[in-house]
Amino acid sequence: MMSTYRLRHSFLARIFVLAMLVSLATGSISLLRVQTTEASSGHFKPPRPDFAFNMVPSSPNINGCLPHASGFVTITRGSQNDLMHVSVRGLVPNTGYDLFVIQVPNKPFGVAWYQSDLETDRYGNGSVFVQGIFNSETFTITNEAPLAFTHQFHLGLWFNDPQVPFDQGCEPGQTSPTITPFNGEQHAGIQVLNTANFPDNAGPLSHVNP
Repeated sequence: MMSTYRLRHSFLARIFVLAMLVSLATGSISLLRVQTTEASSGHFKPPRPDFAFNMVPSSPNINGCLPHASGFVTITRGSQNDLMHVSVRGLVPNTGYDLFVIQVPNKPFGVAWYQSDLETDRYGNGSVFVQGIFNSETFTITNEAPLAFTHQFHLGLWFNDPQVPFDQGCEPGQTSPTITPFNGEQHAGIQVLNTANFPDNAGPLSHVNP
């Protein structure tokens, strides 16, 4: 017959093992819940940004047809490149747009670099993350004069479909949509947002230290 001492310790050992199993199971469930929540949210939370600024409507016509149009940009520096997050609101819902890094915010825009597409939801809001060099060292270079190297410190956002701003009344007086080259097919609409709230020669990217 097992002694009282052995019975007591056997019982305590079983309780300990059971407690450990419950603890591990609870921890696994909690971890799974956190991972599932993060995955299902679809949102990536970058580190605290180093610089933030607004994008503004490109013209009085845009103010007239989209009175709540605005953009907000954050740039977070990394060890090798930067993370730029562009969010917009008050635009045409369920619509595609094209984001460019540009030399100057308004016509003729200078040197422009196609960065990303951006899609709005049914409320006219949208956002996109872009990774690259977005700071005071951003530039384009060629071996041919007169463009030895040119800094690009501004941002511009264009309607992907030229018919959209025309139908929205953003081009009063026009008899047909304006076609611009600011998308992958070089058949885009007019600019909707830019960074003309900064001087031409001191766009927002020039304020981000590398």
